[in-house]
Amino acid sequence: MDLPLTAAVPPHAAPIDVGTLYREHAAGLIRLAMLMVGDAPTAEDVVQDAFLGLHRHHDALRDPGGALAYVRSAVLNRCRSALRRRAVAGRFARSYEPPAWSAEDGAIAGDERRAVLAAIARLPRRQREVLALRFYCDLPEEEIARTLHISRGTVSSTTSRALRSLERILGADS
Repeated sequence: MDLPLTAAVPPHAAPIDVGTLYREHAAGLIRLAMLMVGDAPTAEDVVQDAFLGLHRHHDALRDPGGALAYVRSAVLNRCRSALRRRAVAGRFARSYEPPAWSAEDGAIAGDERRAVLAAIARLPRRQREVLALRFYCDLPEEEIARTLHISRGTVSSTTSRALRSLERILGADS
């Protein structure tokens, strides 16, 4: 007679007492997990998940005497999973760096930005377009010339005149 691969526990074997196994071995397994993952909360979660898995599947164990080996293996596997998740999260995480300036610096920068934008608004349309393409879009002169259907020399001279005009406007306003 062929037995299935997941044969039930023989009737003469003692059932697994997951609670007793937990009380006797949880502390040691948490220490093992701590060595693997490096922090207590994750280690405790890993061990609890491993015991939960044992509780759910204890009737499928072929050898009830191997319950501790099953839990130990589950702890190590879950530690590996936790470390993989950390590695993936670390690749995509960006740390928040607060601005280095004070609220006063932010207000001054905002005022300066508004003044520059107001000065740009006073320029002729072509000069505004050239400055926007050059300094906002960071396009080279050749690309600006193609975009606006003007010569490269016109782009250069228009940029120069626009910057001189901004200098005069901003100098007069301060």
